[in-house]
Amino acid sequence: MTSFWVGERVRLRAVEPEDWRAFQEFDAYSADMRAADMLHPPRSEEGYRRWAAEQAVAGSVGDVFRLVIAAVEDDAVVGTVNTADSDPRPGRFSYGIAVGRPYQRRGYAREAIVILLRYMFGERRYHKCEVGIYGFNQASVALHRRLGFVEEGRLRDHEYFGGRHHDLVLMGVTAPEFAGAHPLPAAHDPS
Repeated sequence: MTSFWVGERVRLRAVEPEDWRAFQEFDAYSADMRAADMLHPPRSEEGYRRWAAEQAVAGSVGDVFRLVIAAVEDDAVVGTVNTADSDPRPGRFSYGIAVGRPYQRRGYAREAIVILLRYMFGERRYHKCEVGIYGFNQASVALHRRLGFVEEGRLRDHEYFGGRHHDLVLMGVTAPEFAGAHPLPAAHDPS
């Protein structure tokens, strides 16, 4: 039996309380956090434990949820992906993704995004996904282009962190565009 949430490299799953240590290790790369507008004061081990425990029981609110990206080969926590701004009336949503430094450039982000978009487009009937990417993050912009996203605009000097302002590149992909580039696997007939 194959799970919808498992690809060749990654498995998307709920946050578990014991995941706290992986998130603590990701946050140790403060230079990465600063470049991603996520620099926060240091958190205690108990703070990480509490956060992971809260996430483990939080569930989804509508179509807003967070999932762990785990490596298929050894179940290591390699990152997280979360949906945001889900609005079923016009059929739009966005997401955020973070992959820990030791796991970057291995295809984990790409596969996690494909699984997430297949779910949101194919199961939840959303029509469009929109993302905002910092202009200096050319690797992420290139990844999203390869996934079928189109640059729709640029908000100049939109975010401030690291002592300066940064552009935000707005990209989007519609369900038909995504399906053309990433066809759904054949559905299993349960009868």
